[in-house]
Amino acid sequence: MSGAQRGDGARRLFIGGEWVEPAGGHYEVVDPADESVVGLAPEASPAQVEEAAAAAAAAFEGWSRTDPQERARILDRAADVIRRESEPWSELARAESGAPTAVARAMQVGVGAARFRRYARGALEPVERGLPPQVTAAGPMGRSAVLGALEVRQPVGVVACITSYNNPWANPAGKVAPALAMGNTVVVKPAPQDPLSVFRMAEALAEAGVPAGVVNVVGGQSAAVGEALVASGHVDMVSFTGSTAVGQRIAEVCGRTMKRQLMELGGKGAAVVFDDADLDAAVAGIGTTFSFYSGQICTAPTRVIVHRSVYGELVGKLAGYAAHLRIGHPAERGTVVGPVISAAHRDRVEAYVELGRKEGARLVHGGQRPAVGPGGGGTGGSRGRGFYVAPTLLADCTADMRVVREEVFGPVVSVVPFDGGEDEAVALANDSDYGLLSYVWSRDAARAFRVARRLRAGGVGVNTVGRNMEAPFGGFKRSGVGRDVGSYALHAYSEVQAIVWAG
Repeated sequence: MSGAQRGDGARRLFIGGEWVEPAGGHYEVVDPADESVVGLAPEASPAQVEEAAAAAAAAFEGWSRTDPQERARILDRAADVIRRESEPWSELARAESGAPTAVARAMQVGVGAARFRRYARGALEPVERGLPPQVTAAGPMGRSAVLGALEVRQPVGVVACITSYNNPWANPAGKVAPALAMGNTVVVKPAPQDPLSVFRMAEALAEAGVPAGVVNVVGGQSAAVGEALVASGHVDMVSFTGSTAVGQRIAEVCGRTMKRQLMELGGKGAAVVFDDADLDAAVAGIGTTFSFYSGQICTAPTRVIVHRSVYGELVGKLAGYAAHLRIGHPAERGTVVGPVISAAHRDRVEAYVELGRKEGARLVHGGQRPAVGPGGGGTGGSRGRGFYVAPTLLADCTADMRVVREEVFGPVVSVVPFDGGEDEAVALANDSDYGLLSYVWSRDAARAFRVARRLRAGGVGVNTVGRNMEAPFGGFKRSGVGRDVGSYALHAYSEVQAIVWAG
């Protein structure tokens, strides 16, 4: 789109329907696979963030009153544009996030388009519901009254959407699409590591006909950008995906003015494997931690709690699974495990592995930086270009180890044995500050569902790591606040109003 970027490819901010030169200049976005420069991202100033929030506030009245059919048509057209441009935009997502090409195409851009399509339908869902009438008791004048009531879902207002780096399409679309469907306006602040895809999303929405100011995108590496957005008096709600530490800071700021919050924060998913489990199925599910986004997913089953009678067999199968995963450049055919997002994050993950060893965990697989290059098989200790971490398995762990308790956010699985029955397994699984997704593997369906109901987690997978995209998604404890996905996302981006009348 004309004006979206300069002749040198540097991106501009999207504020009030215009592409605006960033006051803070630009910074390089680096491909985590080979450390090449993908593009130049804009650095907004706090004043430009406030300008974007003001533009969203000014556009709110018109957009909230737009016919839902028109909102649906615009979201549908946005999905069409994303589908049309899926190949080049998938390559961009691959390059800036480090996800393998197939994952970038299907799980990032593909899911992003699907979410705009889903919430095009969502824009047409009923927002009013009649409630049963009530007859009031007779008052001093001896008269009673029949009171009718109507429940109405109203848009919240201006929503600040602050997104994570591991899903540069799916995560922003999962916020922007339901927010727009409900009649809100948005200011999006993408993760600084891979923001370019979100600016492409803004192009798609502009081409689809979103009015000026309804969608705004700012960005930058400085923490001042996010802080200015959260603190803005024009912002009515903050939707955030990221670390628990940052979420706590956002909650403090939101509390000053009682801003609505929707937060998906950290996770340390417990995978409870009973003695009667299908171990091959359990290994396939747990093994996604090694491969999917290189473990950079808060839903990963990273904390395996397995019955002692099948402990050795499960550890052996997990080690074999990890050993056969192809580590390589994400653009190469057959690559399963790509890099983590940055050198700093690679160092952090490696530090946790070393910490685990010092705490007494047994290193079963991984622990060395893999060699990755043209034709490389992903073995050895090369320190070439790219931010690769080998799939790593730590056994003989105990529940008090930091590597078991803290979110590593990388391809690292820790295995903790248990000897007793359901009570011990549940106690170990619930012994965590986190509660996003947990998992149970057992051939005994009654036991699996009984245990699932006892787990303190926002979601539980029974013999699967798959997700139903209409099911509510969110966490207990320090894993977040609120629920989204499916119709729950529409509820999350709305306020409930009651209208009562005498009939």
